[in-house]
Amino acid sequence: MAGKLKVAVRWQGRALPGVTQRLRAVGIAALQRAGAEEGELSVLLCDDRTMELLNRHFRHKPKPTDVLSFPAHDRLPTGTVHLGDVAISLETAARQAEAAGHSLERELCLLLIHGALHVCGFDHEQDQGEMEALEAQLREELL
Repeated sequence: MAGKLKVAVRWQGRALPGVTQRLRAVGIAALQRAGAEEGELSVLLCDDRTMELLNRHFRHKPKPTDVLSFPAHDRLPTGTVHLGDVAISLETAARQAEAAGHSLERELCLLLIHGALHVCGFDHEQDQGEMEALEAQLREELL
């Protein structure tokens, strides 16, 4: 099943060594556990300014946030299914990692799991705890 899933990671600035591969692996595992069988997820790692622009445009909130998810599930002309996009603010993630006492890499993985679940249709604001439970399981298994 993993051969049918792909996570494309794009860094707005310089990539952190080794983190891209880790994010791809965590992203694929999260997508699998969320029930995705095929497709590609695009991940953008950006600064707070870019995240603020995205948050303002799509959610009408004029401030940066840690992660945004944009489900798509569109079949592209190539036949590939574009599952959606996840944007993660590196600056916000770094602040959250420091506050939590863990690495930036771990925080990025946590945010990617959260975003991937949203792309797959989970919604912690609407469900009865299913997303939170799966997220906790994935944190334990993958991190």
